[in-house]
Amino acid sequence: MFVDPPAPQPLQPGETPPASRNSGLPSLDAATSWEFNPDYQRLVTMWRQVVPMLDTLTASLDKAYQLARSRDVWDAPVSGRYVEEMTEWRTRLGLYRQAILTSISDQAADTPRWVPVNTGAPHAFS
Repeated sequence: MFVDPPAPQPLQPGETPPASRNSGLPSLDAATSWEFNPDYQRLVTMWRQVVPMLDTLTASLDKAYQLARSRDVWDAPVSGRYVEEMTEWRTRLGLYRQAILTSISDQAADTPRWVPVNTGAPHAFS
């Protein structure tokens, strides 16, 4: 079984942007305000959409796997082949889940949570 990578964390109530790193000297590129990064928020939303779908797939495949292994359902030589195939499908689904969630998690780790917003420039030029 695979362990899910860390999920991107949504904006928490009371969370504040990072402290400004102003040296006291005004500069043209100094950020005057911060906003929660919309790209990071998209990753949070994507994680929340994907995990329930993957959980549903895993649950339905696990249910079919348990039924295939049960001697109450069938007692035929062909059942062994079905159990082997479902074992492979479960492994592939686990690898797929790991790949999807790792790619989202890695992208979230590389994406800043807060981005500076220059409020002094007109909106058309920012």
